Amino acid sequence: MITREEIANVLDQPVYDGDGNKIGDAKHVFFDDMTGRPEWVSVKTGMFGSTESFVPIRDAALVQDHLEVPYGKDQVKGAPSVDVDAGGHLSETEEHRLYDYYGINWDSVLSEAERTDDDRFAAGPGTAGAAGAAGAAGAAGVAGTRGEAGGKDLRGAGAGGTAGTAGGMTGRQDAMEHEAMRGDQAMTRSEEQMHIGVERHESGRARLRKYVVTEEVQQTVPVTHEEVRVVREPITDANRDEAMAGPEISEAEHEVTLHAERPVVETETVPVERVRMTTEELTENETVRGQVRKERIEAETESFTEDEMRRGDKRRGRE
Repeated sequence: MITREEIANVLDQPVYDGDGNKIGDAKHVFFDDMTGRPEWVSVKTGMFGSTESFVPIRDAALVQDHLEVPYGKDQVKGAPSVDVDAGGHLSETEEHRLYDYYGINWDSVLSEAERTDDDRFAAGPGTAGAAGAAGAAGAAGVAGTRGEAGGKDLRGAGAGGTAGTAGGMTGRQDAMEHEAMRGDQAMTRSEEQMHIGVERHESGRARLRKYVVTEEVQQTVPVTHEEVRVVREPITDANRDEAMAGPEISEAEHEVTLHAERPVVETETVPVERVRMTTEELTENETVRGQVRKERIEAETESFTEDEMRRGDKRRGRE
């Protein structure tokens, strides 16, 4: 369990789950007004810490430079949304809803608060109590009483005692607010800073696809063929003997084979080029807008003249 003395080592530190996964950074610690013990820690999650989730701190442990909680990262990020700016307190309904989400028995929480409350009340007059969450409490100490709605409330119970320097605050207290209200008279002013990063994601896909098409190819080639041509030669002294070699009168037949050419088509597969894909990165500027919160501290003064003091009139100014 985290003690009040360890709160300064928790704020703004990383928060991890039991498997070593970083959930986010601890932003605020909320105290139980009845027990005075740290009860919840809000964790900044999401990109740039845009979401704040509540985690029970009762079973958390401070390990070196980070806080470790016994809940998974996805479970914490899916916790019910709570408005942390609503006065810095958790309502009874919101708290009950968070306990149910994390599987913590609500009755056991109330019983534990009652036991702690009884121990503080039994400490006797003049004891500020273990919590001290509502400031100094007067001679009879501080006792937590249960409100009408069944939630937790912190009220001054001692005879002649005051409700505390915090003005009788109820519900949960921001740890930073506690530290500013006790000790010295200074306040800590904080502001948010926007840190912008980039994340890589898939924007599309490209692929090479090879397919077959058939094209008509036309080409003219020369072809030859043989035709019969009858050649008549007169009888001369040179061919007379050859012409008279046969019978004088007879029938005869002579055959000649004719030849012709025709186109023959053959195909051959040959490589013609290599095609591949590459990627190149192009950098362009993109404007990112966001909102950050800043705290402002103003001093209020009261001044009045002697006549106004006698009349009881006051003039209130702000610096």
